[in-house]
Amino acid sequence: MAQVTAASQTGPMDRGAQQLPGAGRPPVWLRLLPWLTMALLVVVQLTTPRSVQLGFAFAVVPPLTTLLYGMFGTAMVAGAMFVLLLMPSIRADDVSYGDLLAFGLIGAVSVVLSGVRVRRDAQLVSVRTVAEAAQLAVLPPMPERVGPVRCGALYRAAERGTLVGGDLYDVQDGPFGVRAIVADVKGHGLAAVGTVSALLGTFREAVLDEAELAGVAARLDRRLVVDSSGRGEAEVFATAVLVEFPPDGTAVRVLSCGHPAPLVVDGDGTREVRLAPGAPLGLGLAEFRAPEAVPVPLRPGDVLLAHTDGVTEARDATGAFYPLADRLRAGGWPVSPVELVRRVWRDLSSYAGEVADDVALLALSTSEDRG
Repeated sequence: MAQVTAASQTGPMDRGAQQLPGAGRPPVWLRLLPWLTMALLVVVQLTTPRSVQLGFAFAVVPPLTTLLYGMFGTAMVAGAMFVLLLMPSIRADDVSYGDLLAFGLIGAVSVVLSGVRVRRDAQLVSVRTVAEAAQLAVLPPMPERVGPVRCGALYRAAERGTLVGGDLYDVQDGPFGVRAIVADVKGHGLAAVGTVSALLGTFREAVLDEAELAGVAARLDRRLVVDSSGRGEAEVFATAVLVEFPPDGTAVRVLSCGHPAPLVVDGDGTREVRLAPGAPLGLGLAEFRAPEAVPVPLRPGDVLLAHTDGVTEARDATGAFYPLADRLRAGGWPVSPVELVRRVWRDLSSYAGEVADDVALLALSTSEDRG
């Protein structure tokens, strides 16, 4: 369903997208390249026989400068080039005044092109800022704590230049306890963002209205069925796991609709939660019936780790799938929810190199302190 290179944000939620094209300021060594190129040409010209003429090579400097400077910087480089070409020791014997005019024209065109590039970069930055704001509105950063539940989350979108893909997660407090969702919708990248947004909105409403997790699942299923029929295209479906921390502090309840089972990481090791099988959401079944929620005892400090299939379907160089549960058992964990998701991501990246699918990790643990 739904590769990723970006620095992690600090905080309970780590999110990364591949670097977008933009107008970041080039490093100093790169900005010195036009000047160093001219200096090198001057040195070579002065140290070679007079019969070797390299004046024509100056023509490459202004176009190169357009990639690194604005109009003023490009004009300075072009002007310096023209002054050097007027020097008898640099100017080639066969360079006429017509050739000098051509060099001047190259410099003038380069100045104009640098202005066009600067405006384009400014537009890209503006578009990127709006796109990032829109995507963050869909999947905002998660607090480190929701009610008595400590949270750690990590998201990596597969599609270049996006912050949100086809995976989602959320944790919300409500009258029936703290509830969480981890889901994976059909497709990935920007094409799936609309469905992700619809599911998250429905989940946040259902948390306030539905007394049972099965009711939340039914609301999510209906949302996808309605969206699919309205689009007049192939069905839209999703897998999801729902988690509920009741307000009375009893056992956590977990329900899965076709989604990989979460893991419990505690002082005794790592175990997979055994869940009743359930159909994915949005298949348009005549009568949707959510599976029964399974109680999962969690002691303070135990961590429930939910994930999407982008984790367990990642492969190493030999084609072997990432064995999440086995790696957790061998990792000397448990740890806090925030540290757990970061360790899993580092281990997954080391194991698989490039991760070609969206990845979502959500770690939750209870706390005796309910303040």
